[in-house]
Amino acid sequence: MRCPSCGSLDTQVKDSRPTEDSAVIRRRRVCLTCNFRFTTFERVQLRELTVIKRNSRRVPFDRDKLMRSVQIALRKRPVDPERIEQEVSKIVRELESGGENEVSSEAIGEAVMAHLRELDDVAYVRFASVYRNFREAKDFRAALDELSGEEDTPKATARK
Repeated sequence: MRCPSCGSLDTQVKDSRPTEDSAVIRRRRVCLTCNFRFTTFERVQLRELTVIKRNSRRVPFDRDKLMRSVQIALRKRPVDPERIEQEVSKIVRELESGGENEVSSEAIGEAVMAHLRELDDVAYVRFASVYRNFREAKDFRAALDELSGEEDTPKATARK
């Protein structure tokens, strides 16, 4: 592991312990060149995923980008950061265990929306508005109707 302070590759692990959900190992390290101490996190990766974008371009999957997207949707919402980390880990595990090395950006977006829908309604609508490219207020109304289940019930008829 390269030292973030001096760039030396001569570092040593001083302490290792699993995080609360045991999905990540936290390691305290020290640089043997400059004595700088830092922390790294190690997580299991089942497979290398490639994302197929809407324009057919292929890019490596980036967990940090997924995390940023979820955090933006949940900004200023009453959701614990550890819960966000757990949900992102669940999404990544679902994608990795899907059996394919390539996953479409649409599949990722739908997985995120499914998890956000369970986690926080406002975050769900925020994410959906970007992911589905809402252009009008009726797009928001449709998403809200979807949340409340009004799509499945017949609309009230207008009074005369």
